[in-house]
Amino acid sequence: MKLITEGNVNKYYAQALCLLFFPTSKFSESEPLLPSTPVVKMTMTEVESGVRATVKIKTELGESYAEAFRHYESSEPLSRRRTEHIALGAAMLEAGSKLFGDTPAWGLLTGVRPAKIARQYIERGLDDKATARELTANYLINPKKAALLTAIARNEHNIAKTLEDNMCSVYISIPFCPTRCAYCSFVSYATKRLLSLIPAYLERLHRDIDRMFGLIRELGLRVVTVYIGGGTPTILSAEQLRELLEHIGCYVDPSDLRELTLEAGRPDTITAEKIAVAVGCGVSRISINPQTLNNAILEAIGRKHTAEDFYRAFTLAREGGVKTINCDLIAGLPSERFSSFSRSVDAVLKLRPENVTFHTFCVKKSADLIRDCTELYLRNGGDTSKCVDYSQLKAKNAGYVPYYIYRQKNTVGNLENVGFALRGYEGLYNIIMMEELHSVFAIGAGGITKLVPKNGGRIERVAVPKYPYEYLDMDKNPEAMYAIYDKIRKFYEENFK
Repeated sequence: MKLITEGNVNKYYAQALCLLFFPTSKFSESEPLLPSTPVVKMTMTEVESGVRATVKIKTELGESYAEAFRHYESSEPLSRRRTEHIALGAAMLEAGSKLFGDTPAWGLLTGVRPAKIARQYIERGLDDKATARELTANYLINPKKAALLTAIARNEHNIAKTLEDNMCSVYISIPFCPTRCAYCSFVSYATKRLLSLIPAYLERLHRDIDRMFGLIRELGLRVVTVYIGGGTPTILSAEQLRELLEHIGCYVDPSDLRELTLEAGRPDTITAEKIAVAVGCGVSRISINPQTLNNAILEAIGRKHTAEDFYRAFTLAREGGVKTINCDLIAGLPSERFSSFSRSVDAVLKLRPENVTFHTFCVKKSADLIRDCTELYLRNGGDTSKCVDYSQLKAKNAGYVPYYIYRQKNTVGNLENVGFALRGYEGLYNIIMMEELHSVFAIGAGGITKLVPKNGGRIERVAVPKYPYEYLDMDKNPEAMYAIYDKIRKFYEENFK
């Protein structure tokens, strides 16, 4: 599509607003305009003590125009920049709604972490009703979504108060899977040749565990959560898993560690022996993710397991003494309808896992599955919107509370991903990572260490090479790994004096 901006308009934010009504659109400054090409013009002008934004949309359906005025406010959370964004977003929503007859449920929110905005109101002392009203008034969020966001932000706020400045978390990457899901875009490897790298990968990973935990100790930090993710960490043999967990156990203080998560993910990789190893080595939380309990859909998306495999794995984890089990479901998978998805929701909730996460299907550029995604182009999400609403209502009625949320581009219906938990079983790592409450140190291929300053400010990221063979090749260039640790040390010297 063609986007024209005038005045103080942030181009990338303007593109994000366009995607609210033109999902998956691409923006080009060089390609010639075709008669069917949508054109959006956004203008920002200074007016008195505020800003006026105008939006003009032209498509094959017709033309639409809207304008919005907002006063500048000096106090957060409505800074000058955010006020400009709100004005532009309000104009875009009005113009788009006139043309298409539909208003996005999330209003003009486009970011990954919407709960951060709600938390700012809560931290200013607003109660839940006032926070929800502010979200609806300032960001044009549907009242139902505003209430959901407020509840999540309140839970996060209460949990954040239990964290201290010298705490941190660790992420450990096992980027291998038994097969690749058709919708996956993560760095995970499933071919026999790449799976043969696992022994060498683990040898290298163990050395980096020594180095990173040594640095964490040097910095005087306390590790409160460890998350072993991937990929599918339970692709490791029981003995490989034991060696990894025991190695990690050498460096964590049981009195500080509040959560150790093993992302089992694929039910077909779970055995009684691996569960026994995990529990014996202190794992307190495991993810067993069916995604759906419709076997035909599972086969279509490349999940080489069945609903029966999920039930078997869940029983092994429950009887094996796992304290917290998480289960993921995905609304909007290609070809799956509400009747099928709702049955999966009902069946999973009946098992009473401590955590359940409801994702919305998202099309990633690098995923194998870029077909059968027609609902992505439905601005209201079609059947998927009904699935999301059903899952959240059923979870609430079953006694679960929403505790974290994130959103992505190119998600069906521009909908959300929400984690629910039985009270007291909230996934702490998920909250810390999503809300950037403290530093998370990453170990292994594709890991990104996220360094969070003590008193706000710019978060820094330090990446490890993405692919396992690149990660292994770092042995040939040890200076590159040492540079990662030096950057972390410098950050702490500058921000935690």
